[in-house]
Amino acid sequence: MRRLFPLPAETSAEARTEPPTREDREWGLDELAEAYAYPDLPAGPGRPAAAWLRANMVSSLDGAAHHDGRSQQLSSAADMRIFGVLRGLADAVVVGAETVRREGYRPARAREAFVARRAAQGRPPVAAIAVVTASLDLDFSLPLFTEALVPTLVVTGAQAPADRLAAARRAGAEVVLAGEGAGVDPARVVAALAERGLTRLLSEGGPKLLGQFAAAGVLDELCLSLAPLIAAGDAERIVKGPALVEPERFTLFSVMEDAGFLFTSYRRKRQ
Repeated sequence: MRRLFPLPAETSAEARTEPPTREDREWGLDELAEAYAYPDLPAGPGRPAAAWLRANMVSSLDGAAHHDGRSQQLSSAADMRIFGVLRGLADAVVVGAETVRREGYRPARAREAFVARRAAQGRPPVAAIAVVTASLDLDFSLPLFTEALVPTLVVTGAQAPADRLAAARRAGAEVVLAGEGAGVDPARVVAALAERGLTRLLSEGGPKLLGQFAAAGVLDELCLSLAPLIAAGDAERIVKGPALVEPERFTLFSVMEDAGFLFTSYRRKRQ
């Protein structure tokens, strides 16, 4: 893996030798964690620290978010390494129920490289999985709910089916209400998680959920892995939903390359 952007300013010594960030080599987890560190968002007067919502998605060259229903076929070893680092840095992984069902989601695994780092910060060993759902059409007997190191969160609306809410709680899940109706208000999802101290948020989709976050103006960062593959077919784009009144501008934050895959990070341009 090598960094393409931003490159460090060259000194006379660096001009004679290739800077380490330009070398094509395997990066250590600490290096990747530094490259993908969340920005410092200090608390303001009378309010907790602000949340930062980043999304991590993979896409083929022709814009497919998955192939044959699964994103894994567009991935690579380096992509999965970054996937693990992003989870290791997050307080909560926010994901739509459809993606949970399609991708066969399991609870986050404790990674030795991050357990000590998280403990030193007073954080649990893994990120919580926060499933956004209106119907709660989920199998609560799955390991995602029964074997999680920290309770899985079910994020829904106040009018969600009472029997499904009870089933979620019996399975050990914690219910987070983020809307007045059956569904959620995307902006309130972020606020409700931040109120629980979960400010470093990572969304892994799916496209419909990211479309809701984008429309609500709460998506701060997009980490996009661009696979050197053509998928064709009728797969969804990484973001799906109604067109924004005005396209929201993001600025390029970083680009890394490995075996033809581009790992990019874009951050929302704030006025």
